[in-house]
Amino acid sequence: MSSKTTFGRRHFLSGLGVSLALPWFESAAKKDDPRNRRLVCVGNHLGFYPGNFFPEEAGKDYVPTATLKPLALHREEFTVFSHLDHGLNGGHRAVQGFLTSIRKEEAAGFPEKNISLDQAAAEHVGSSTRFPSINTGIVNGTDMCWTRAGVHVPPVNNPATLFRALFVNSPQGERHIERARLRHRGSVLDALRESAGALNRTLNVADRIKLDQYLTSVRDVEQRLQMSQEWLDRPKPQSPIEEVLDEERQHIDEVALFYDLMALALQTDSTRVTTLETGMGFRTSELDLDSYHGISHHGKSPDRIDQLKVIESFLTARLSGFIDRLKEAQIFDETLIVFGSGMSDASSHSNRNLPVLLAGGDFNHQGHVVCPVDAHKRVPLANLWLSVLNWFGSEAENFGRSTGTFSPMKIG
Repeated sequence: MSSKTTFGRRHFLSGLGVSLALPWFESAAKKDDPRNRRLVCVGNHLGFYPGNFFPEEAGKDYVPTATLKPLALHREEFTVFSHLDHGLNGGHRAVQGFLTSIRKEEAAGFPEKNISLDQAAAEHVGSSTRFPSINTGIVNGTDMCWTRAGVHVPPVNNPATLFRALFVNSPQGERHIERARLRHRGSVLDALRESAGALNRTLNVADRIKLDQYLTSVRDVEQRLQMSQEWLDRPKPQSPIEEVLDEERQHIDEVALFYDLMALALQTDSTRVTTLETGMGFRTSELDLDSYHGISHHGKSPDRIDQLKVIESFLTARLSGFIDRLKEAQIFDETLIVFGSGMSDASSHSNRNLPVLLAGGDFNHQGHVVCPVDAHKRVPLANLWLSVLNWFGSEAENFGRSTGTFSPMKIG
């Protein structure tokens, strides 16, 4: 696929029913509006080898590890955190709790179930953008994103599909059919809600809880229907790059392409929340390495740990390129990037001391923040997620297993 290497001076932003032609970088003019803050969450299923990820020194004067070296140009604008996790166990099955702090099997015991950080932020955005969130991934991702109804949000794993969603307007006939479909689904939901209301009076406590969970799902669908209807006839922004074709690609190329499309989605204000998941099936053979899953079970083998350095440095190099793009678009300071995994050392299937990095956000980064190790002093990772949500503009007072906002460092 060929693509333009330079972008035109002007692009189009979807406004309130009209198209506004603006200079490419003038999105920065809205930087003081907290509603226009952006959140990016990036997760890798197989974690990061701790010795390659965490610096030995605390503070700003740390010596960068192999995994952090590709981010050297941005080291004043990101923070690495040690000794943070959700207290979860389960290896691969607990990775899905990275952005939620709650395993799906436990979700019923929490008021907002196992809603993930990105989806909580997307709820705050609502219909202000065409897409409350855009979730992307390599292969099937890592089950990272969940709604408040406990429903998994699968990632888009085809860059061509994402390009069409962002930039290709549907023909009028298709929009007419979609409008009729949305009206029909709305009528069905109305009927379901009325039936559920009548049924509620005949149920015991346990069944009422189940019904409440069901109605939460119905309300979630209703909100999404309403947002779809609001944006159905609004023109999409004009693409500054050539069409992304539906063709076979290497995974290493898809990572870079998804980052490019995510940057464009944020830059055109098509969304303010986006995610990227690297699944266990990521083809490391494209880096001339053994299978990723096999390498991750390194057993402290120096050769396998060296191979992990190559993989993890590749992932942070692509993150560095994404940060470059956001800086070029002058939206980096209004964007907060969460990067890490719900797995730490995949060789031991550990979900403790998770690799976590925050970049951007226009606040005072601290290099390497070493959080308390003692059990009675540990800070839940969910506290950091709550502070991220507050930075984003949400007035949430709790998130998942949080016990308060994040105390070791001021976020925002």
